[in-house]
Amino acid sequence: MIKSMTGFGRCEVTDGQWKMTVEIKAVNHRYLDVSVKMPKKLSIFESSIRTVLKEYMERGKVDVFVSYEDLSETGFALKYNEKLAGQYLEYLRQMAQTFGLENDIRVSALSRYPEVFVMEEEDTDEKELWTVLEKAVRGACEKFVEARISEGEHLRDDLIAKLDQMNGYVDYIEERSPQIIAEYRTKLQTKIADLLQDAQIDEGRIATEVTLFADKICVDEEVVRLRSHVKGMKDVLLAGGSMGRKLDFIAQEMNREANTILSKSNDLSISDTGINLKTDIEKVREQIQNIE
Repeated sequence: MIKSMTGFGRCEVTDGQWKMTVEIKAVNHRYLDVSVKMPKKLSIFESSIRTVLKEYMERGKVDVFVSYEDLSETGFALKYNEKLAGQYLEYLRQMAQTFGLENDIRVSALSRYPEVFVMEEEDTDEKELWTVLEKAVRGACEKFVEARISEGEHLRDDLIAKLDQMNGYVDYIEERSPQIIAEYRTKLQTKIADLLQDAQIDEGRIATEVTLFADKICVDEEVVRLRSHVKGMKDVLLAGGSMGRKLDFIAQEMNREANTILSKSNDLSISDTGINLKTDIEKVREQIQNIE
């Protein structure tokens, strides 16, 4: 199973008293970087949320959004601050005496003074609250993983198609290399014959020159290693699991072999094929960045 690092998951859970909504979205990142945004009332659960998330993901920049709604009618209670009301009343009496004013304060007016009456949220059973929240978090994580797997399957198929195409480039380079040596030998013989005209050609010297040329442009080792890397990447893709870093390393090795082939090449068709090979390797490296 292969997973993309991009994905989205959402889950809403209602138990009659509370409604929890959790949304998760992620983009590429070398490591697991989690950001959790939630109401202050739920902040005590942040560590628990992060622990749950680690069960479902290993890499990616993950943003988690949690919203909470209390559906009960007993979630808040009206509180009367008698001490504060008494202080207001005492100061009002002092003001009336100091300034010679009528003390016309009434209960209805006093009740409107700040903090005399306040709405306070009643204590909530944290265990029950976490039960509902955890269910929402896990539900969102499951949807999130499903999206990652679906995207990962498309990535895998596309990568395998590119690897097959790269194998075709390697086949051409392998087939073309001996032809270059034969063409070089023919050109060398023709050139020497033109220079010496009727004089006898030293076949031994020509063989030596061809051998040196063949050794200079030989890419047999690079071709063998490229085939091995292509096969290795396919095996990793089909094996599944966490593979992003491993694939990135293999792609770097493939790029190194392609560069060596290009540096040795003095044939236009092999150079063009090598450039196409490097282009596909770069495309593969870009897509690998999306794999967990």
